[in-house]
Amino acid sequence: MASPSRNNKILQELVQEPGNSVCADCAAPEPDWASYTLGVFVCLNCSGMHRNLHAVSKVKSIQLDYWEDSLVQFMRERGNTAAKDIFEKCVPSFFYRPHQKDCVVLKDQWIRSKYERREFTGESNFFLKTYSADLFEVVLWKKGKDNKQFLKRIFLLSQKDFTLRYFIKEDSKVPKAVISMKDLNAEFQPEKIGHAHGLQISFKEDEHTRNLFVYHEDGQLIPQIQAHCLKEGYMEKTGPTQREAFKKRWFTLFSTNRKLLYFKSPLDATDLGSVFIGSENHGYSVSESCGRNMRSGRWHCGITLETPGRQFVFMCEQEQERKEWMEAFRAIISQPMTPEDYSNEATLTRGK
Repeated sequence: MASPSRNNKILQELVQEPGNSVCADCAAPEPDWASYTLGVFVCLNCSGMHRNLHAVSKVKSIQLDYWEDSLVQFMRERGNTAAKDIFEKCVPSFFYRPHQKDCVVLKDQWIRSKYERREFTGESNFFLKTYSADLFEVVLWKKGKDNKQFLKRIFLLSQKDFTLRYFIKEDSKVPKAVISMKDLNAEFQPEKIGHAHGLQISFKEDEHTRNLFVYHEDGQLIPQIQAHCLKEGYMEKTGPTQREAFKKRWFTLFSTNRKLLYFKSPLDATDLGSVFIGSENHGYSVSESCGRNMRSGRWHCGITLETPGRQFVFMCEQEQERKEWMEAFRAIISQPMTPEDYSNEATLTRGK
């Protein structure tokens, strides 16, 4: 007969082992739930998504629920590492693996892809052909630049030349835009776009950053492009001389190209400007600054960003917002610069 205390103790020991100590689906630390049909340890949030997969996944708390001996033995034999070898055997290099703080759509589709549709086990020729094909075509609803209406557009993702193209009409021979994937950032934005499967695609165009706002009724068909946005939201920013009045702007900070972009509003198609964020070893730093004598009113939580060329001062409305921006800036500044980063820094500097 199973001993509840003994089995729960065994599970607590198993979850401390390498591979099991983070969630199998989003890498959140210290998972305290497990799918006893799949043999993986998962966090509380991902366990909720597993409950939606009634046919393939059943979950229990490793601390509070009763575990039979046979289930504990299965968890001992399987575990996250062995499960990964099965369910993530053929994950395409471009497929985004979500993290703990990513939105529900990303994590839900990742979990369904792995366990419900078994897309990466290598068992299905359909998925192997789909992911190995040079071209992936999908019709998305794209927000118009002028009339703000969402219209159907054809998007074509090419693995051959690593580009994303979109066309205005089905029979168009010439794309409206050809976007290099190395210059592209994308993130799910359900609240901003007003749709559960909303995606914001940002890319460089004529020395500015262009935004495309798209969605698809089926989250499975949204191209799996990695999200690199660390933080976004409103701040107030001074002009170049700092004597100019603060102006409220929408800021987006990307980790891939180390750029802070600012827009007049969240749904603007083109940025007003950008700031390159280098490393601490190259003269970049961020610190808190006092809002006194700078501006009266509610925007009183200041941030000073030092770059080799000039100093930027931003104002946040709440202390929590300042804390989150400071953490995001420091996450980039603490990382060493790559050769591509040096090139981006030089290009941005020359353009000013």
